[in-house]
Amino acid sequence: MIATAARARLAATPLDGGLDLSVIIVTYNVRDLLRHCLVTLLASEGDFTYEVAVVDNRSTDGSVAMVESEFPGVRVIASQVNGGFAYGNNLGLAHAGGRFVLLLNPDTELPADALSRMLAYLDARPWAGAAGPKLVRADGTLDLACRRSFPSPEVSFYRMLGLSKAFPHSRRFARYNLTYLDPDQPAEVDSVVGAFMLIRRDCLATVGLLDETFFMYGEDLDLAYRLKQAGWRVLYNPDVVVLHHKGESSRQARFRTTYEFYRAMYVFYRKHYWGERNSALNALVTGAILVRGGLALAELALAKAVSR
Repeated sequence: MIATAARARLAATPLDGGLDLSVIIVTYNVRDLLRHCLVTLLASEGDFTYEVAVVDNRSTDGSVAMVESEFPGVRVIASQVNGGFAYGNNLGLAHAGGRFVLLLNPDTELPADALSRMLAYLDARPWAGAAGPKLVRADGTLDLACRRSFPSPEVSFYRMLGLSKAFPHSRRFARYNLTYLDPDQPAEVDSVVGAFMLIRRDCLATVGLLDETFFMYGEDLDLAYRLKQAGWRVLYNPDVVVLHHKGESSRQARFRTTYEFYRAMYVFYRKHYWGERNSALNALVTGAILVRGGLALAELALAKAVSR
């Protein structure tokens, strides 16, 4: 069991040292948020060793220089292309040496005991492959993405019709974001979000790394799906609360991120459900994604035209 008596030690060695935890942060043009994230991360307390790798997806805001000058103990991997969230995390994960790996967004801020408590939580449950904390937005509201069900045709259908919002306490209609569950109670869930996803490293040896077909949405759901298919469980631990300044990177390219959101829906469905459903349902789901995605993109285009 991992104790919390002493200050955590940031390893000065490369990402191959057989440590307790490897933290991977993929960043794109959010230098100031990344700085705050690293300050809170490196103030972590607990009797464990960890290493940090920042993977920069070709930022143009000086993020790489900032990390190199202000955080010399952090390894920087400067990607020559912006290959997306899965691509960037895989660059870091390929060298991770910790017993656990943490996928962490640069727009998060951690309490000093967040890492030690999450490590202890997962360490005590060897049957669990991944876990995530309670994520809250800057206004104190719950980040609904921190605990989710897989977007099966039925679950997605209820969400697209607005039934999940209309009946947030319904076990049938509100499965997408599990809003019928008490956010302050631990639960086994289908998936936690890649903004803070703690994973047992041995699991990755079994199920593989992130699927780079996904650019910036859906890869965490896909990984959780593969974990559960392999017999591992995924847990939500609200006893640890992490601040999430959500969506700062995505705001910089709204059209691209909206497109990728709906493309991820299609990729996930095609990968995990297509072969199990009949052709009529496959056509219906594909059509629904195209219509909803097209309308969302058209709305963005119209808003941009009006604002000129």
